[in-house]
Amino acid sequence: MSTLDVARTELALRVLYLNKAEAWDKICRAIQYGSNFVSNGKPGTAQNVDKSTSLATKVFRLFKFVNDLHVLISPTAPGTPLPLLKNALLSTFLFLDQIVWLHRSGIYKNKERAEIIGRVLLF
Repeated sequence: MSTLDVARTELALRVLYLNKAEAWDKICRAIQYGSNFVSNGKPGTAQNVDKSTSLATKVFRLFKFVNDLHVLISPTAPGTPLPLLKNALLSTFLFLDQIVWLHRSGIYKNKERAEIIGRVLLF
């Protein structure tokens, strides 16, 4: 078994494990969007729920970039560069988004770099 086959197998197992949290991520996002709608941008309990839930959904996205990395190294049909580009961009976004989350949670201390990454992610 080649090294690439081992890497593909390891990533496939991680993808199976990480997809279980996807349902929880969707539930948290529904709560977040609902409270965002109710608060209408005004301070109060609904806005506090929106803010805290938005940070909670980041936890469910931890290592989600592994799914897209798995697609990138898996064999694909010739002539399909668009899905690879989409997965490369999404994987990059999710990875950088984790740095922003780590800063907001107080683990990553470089405020300037985290703010730059946060602005880049807006694009």
